[in-house]
Amino acid sequence: MQTLRTPDERFEGLEGYPFEPHYAEIADGDGGTLRVHYLDEGPADAAPVLLMHGEPSWSYLYRHMVPPLVAAGHRVIAPDLVGFGRSDKPTEMSDYSYARHVEWMRELLFDRLDLRDITYFGQDWGGLIGLRLVALDPDRYARVAVGNTGLPTGHGPASEAFLAWQKFSQESPEFPIGQIVNGGSATDLTAEVIAAYDAPFPDDSYKAGARIFPSYVPTSPDDPASADNIAAWEVLSRFEKPFLTCFSDQDAVTKGGDAPFLAKVPGAEGQPHVTIEGGGHFLQEDRGPELADVLMHDSDQDGIYDYLEYYGY
Repeated sequence: MQTLRTPDERFEGLEGYPFEPHYAEIADGDGGTLRVHYLDEGPADAAPVLLMHGEPSWSYLYRHMVPPLVAAGHRVIAPDLVGFGRSDKPTEMSDYSYARHVEWMRELLFDRLDLRDITYFGQDWGGLIGLRLVALDPDRYARVAVGNTGLPTGHGPASEAFLAWQKFSQESPEFPIGQIVNGGSATDLTAEVIAAYDAPFPDDSYKAGARIFPSYVPTSPDDPASADNIAAWEVLSRFEKPFLTCFSDQDAVTKGGDAPFLAKVPGAEGQPHVTIEGGGHFLQEDRGPELADVLMHDSDQDGIYDYLEYYGY
């Protein structure tokens, strides 16, 4: 497997991102290794808050959420998926698959970091991958929260907005990462922030993972990932720990995506589910501090959420 590694200088002086990098080596599934990057902020002995990004962003997406979570005493882990951020980038689209992404993150989070008592939040592919990890080892998790994501099996119709996005990712001559994130946000991002989303990708040769990702969302029961996602749903249908949905109100791609979780996950019953107002698909950009508040909890209350008063910009 051939890989590219984004030069470190591409990440110097990024607006609002002062965090030190951390790295781990994992198996690439092809006889070699990959270097994967993750943020690790806050006290090492605190129960971790795991924040997982999706397509085509990276851990920069969580820069508004890490400081308040750390200030509240939490350890915060935010990995860059393989092909994104400061993680290594296999150069061929065929190097990637849904199953490989799950295994790459499983090795990082379970084998290398051995995270336990996890408070987890996933958005976009951070949910599609992260929820599969919850299903693989639910005992590692204390509570789960999801926003603007899903766990599709291919049995229901995909939204027209998603199908249009999938088509664009495969056919557009240009794939402008920063502008894509800007277009998926309810607020207008500054030129500096857009440049920060572009930073991991010096040219198109670094974008194989970003390009192919949308095609791995199961849109029919014949999809290779369909059976694995069905199996994950079977585990989630028995998951009784707190499970919170916090979708935003301005995301055409995942609108209504909270309904399956509310209907099928026992841990979702009785939770104070929220709709984040003023948030687009990338609600971490639009309402990051408010979303961080949703994730905060009082560890002295046996894992019961201590929801703070929400605030916006």
